Amino acid sequence: MEPEPIRIGPEDEPPFDFWPYFDEIPEADLGGHDFSQGSITYAWHMPHGNLQHVLVNCERPNVFLVLVLDLNTATVLGHYLLDIYGV
Repeated sequence: MEPEPIRIGPEDEPPFDFWPYFDEIPEADLGGHDFSQGSITYAWHMPHGNLQHVLVNCERPNVFLVLVLDLNTATVLGHYLLDIYGV
């Protein structure tokens, strides 16, 4: 994360097709959560690194699978499980 990220609106198109990467994420990385709906409510642009963090919604509130996109190379740098409440 960078200071002062810019929120991407829900009507904005993704910068490239990252779903093939998403489809290959091992089940073990999902922490037992279901992200199969593939819906996105939040995305943030990190202007200094030209990165985008895309938060894929879970069936459980406040749990997301975050994909880190490199906008310079149109690649996914990685992913991580974000559980805001850590419960």
